[in-house]
Amino acid sequence: MRGNTTDVRRYPGFFAFTILCLVLLYTPLIIVTIYSFNDSTSITSWGGFSLRWYLDIFYGLEAAKFKTAAWNSLSIALMAAISATVIATSAAIGMIRGNAFKGKSLSFGLINLPLMVPEIVSAVATLIFFSAIGFTRGYLSILIAHMVFCIPFAYLPIAARLEGIEKSYEEAAIDLYATRWKAFTKVLMPLLAPGIMSGFLLAFIISLDDFIITNFVKGAGVETLPTAIFGSVKQGIKPNIMALSTLMLLISIFFVSLSYYVNKLGERSRKSL
Repeated sequence: MRGNTTDVRRYPGFFAFTILCLVLLYTPLIIVTIYSFNDSTSITSWGGFSLRWYLDIFYGLEAAKFKTAAWNSLSIALMAAISATVIATSAAIGMIRGNAFKGKSLSFGLINLPLMVPEIVSAVATLIFFSAIGFTRGYLSILIAHMVFCIPFAYLPIAARLEGIEKSYEEAAIDLYATRWKAFTKVLMPLLAPGIMSGFLLAFIISLDDFIITNFVKGAGVETLPTAIFGSVKQGIKPNIMALSTLMLLISIFFVSLSYYVNKLGERSRKSL
């Protein structure tokens, strides 16, 4: 079987196509990062290395707006990620550890539906729903929308981790006179913890970076960092926006990398059992 394995790297043109995709994906990000250190007010001509635009984010004319938007983004992302992780963990345990029930396949599809539906469709549907029930748009509407949208992103790593944990561990604990609750809290949860943390981090960064749904359901005067950046860009792209975008990019890379590392660490610990 090993001899029949196909190495896609040997396909003609695979390497060139890979390089082209990487260039198209990451060149704009690299350019934005480089010009965030530009001393000039121009976004096209280089005027020397400077940190002035990073200082402008915290102390410039728009600093108050960015700080308020950052607080909104962080607080919403934290609460949405915690709520989504709790719901996703409960759903994963019910779907994987629970007995078969009518509509199980439908429930699985509903959990993962936000991943398959275009985000613009979810945003419009959420806006229509809030309008239909007379729910005032604002901070709370963003939080609720993010909670729902983040559930499948938290569910996937948690479910993947749970499927890799053999049920025999819990059964052995019960055979040794542990209650089901103790088998759950003392055996299953510690083994599931890396998946839960990975799901939380992924949900957090998805909420923090979301723009489309937030832009539809936010009320007047409520801004998150993505919507604040969009509002500033409509008035013209300024170097401080590049600096702010670079900071958000670094934060996103950090949390995605941390989520990946935690998940891999959990896989290694599971295999060592």
